[in-house]
Amino acid sequence: MTRRSLELIADADVIYYDRLIPPEALEGAGPEAELVYVGKEPGKPGLGQEEINRRLVASGRAGLRVVRLKGGDPFVFGRGSEEAEALQAAGLEFEVVPGVTAGVAASAAAGIPVTHRGVATAVTFSTGHEDPDKPESTLELKRLAETPGTLVFYMGLKNLAENTSALIEGGRPSDQPAAVIEQGTTSSQRVVAGTLATIAEQARAAGLKPPSLVVVGEVVSRREQLAWFEKRPLHGKSVVVTRARERVPALAGKLRLLGGEVVEIPVSRTEAVDPGEPHLSASLDRFGSGGFDLVCFTSPTGVATFFERLAERALDSRAFAGAELAAIGPSTARALAERGLNADYLPERFVSEGMLKRLEKVPMEGRRVLVIRAEEGRELLPDTLRERGAEVTVTPVYRTLPEQPLEEDLDRAAGADFITFTSGSSVHNFVRTGSVDPADFAPRVVTIGPVTSDAARGAGFTVSIEAERHDLDGLVAAICSAV
Repeated sequence: MTRRSLELIADADVIYYDRLIPPEALEGAGPEAELVYVGKEPGKPGLGQEEINRRLVASGRAGLRVVRLKGGDPFVFGRGSEEAEALQAAGLEFEVVPGVTAGVAASAAAGIPVTHRGVATAVTFSTGHEDPDKPESTLELKRLAETPGTLVFYMGLKNLAENTSALIEGGRPSDQPAAVIEQGTTSSQRVVAGTLATIAEQARAAGLKPPSLVVVGEVVSRREQLAWFEKRPLHGKSVVVTRARERVPALAGKLRLLGGEVVEIPVSRTEAVDPGEPHLSASLDRFGSGGFDLVCFTSPTGVATFFERLAERALDSRAFAGAELAAIGPSTARALAERGLNADYLPERFVSEGMLKRLEKVPMEGRRVLVIRAEEGRELLPDTLRERGAEVTVTPVYRTLPEQPLEEDLDRAAGADFITFTSGSSVHNFVRTGSVDPADFAPRVVTIGPVTSDAARGAGFTVSIEAERHDLDGLVAAICSAV
């Protein structure tokens, strides 16, 4: 998506979106924005174009900031110009934000360049399926056959056999390369390549369905060298991410980069503890006067929240002078590094047990230790340090609250290949939704480590995979190794 489109989505009062818009495209919408689906399902009744135009005009006249979100480019087989004309006729101002049209984007994802020096110096975009209510066809395939270069047909699957026959009759060689791209640029993308003479039967045999794009020309043969999209390790696999809402993107982004389809199930959200809470306030008072020898951070959220509380007191990283720092994992260490601090202690296993192992040779008798964590954190770390003689202060700086996911997302989750859990709370909050029977849950369960595995088994799940490295990269690597 373009930067301009993201800016407009974030500022919109109402967003009218089409069928092929992925859920993540709407994530940047404001919490008060109204999301209105106006897509058209093949073979099913839906809103007519006139009704969509009417709604856009009505919202504009009401003074709302309106975004009409379409896939690809709105002015390339997107009916965006029709909607713009309706707005202009109503005296409403509008802005058109260009996108990357499917003819270019899907072809590139299939490893097919629409132009290539010495092979194709021109490309023609055409519909492959005209409006059946038109009095006469304006799609002159035999003349298109005479056009040099690459031909790209939108909505070309339904009439593929008729169209390829017409191209051959018009002079295109029957053995000219051709391809059909189904669900281009998505994790479900499939590509069937053949020739003009064979592609229709190949597409039928493969069971290809709309939305599909047809590419005809010598450039299709470049796919043998340039195909890349389907080679990514998680292509064609769907993965459920169950985390706190604000932490979903970190894992989802890694999975999408490797070709996976991500089903986001934010089962919780984090909420900062009230700065006036006595334990937090007391720790901050003591912290500001250099009252701790060792500060243990157990999550990136803990780092971020604690620094917010410090800033409210006009304190920054200099307040840590004289104290050693321990981080439970690389993500937490990075959060500290972003604030100019290096962790003195980083365990090999990113759980409380690993932290204790890392600190086992560090003298603790009389040592003043501050543990910054979530309200519902485990007691293993502070209790064990106390047993070793440390004076331990536990300061919760945030709490995790359950959140109810959308029913349609829960339905998608049930059909996924994998489901990930990154903490015991993510397990419990997912089960709490009441949408699953852990003992009869189809997706393979992948956990970030042994503590989360214990929680998953305790809830009734069968754990298929446990990450050897207990962080997000280890979790992703575990999924890739299981594909």
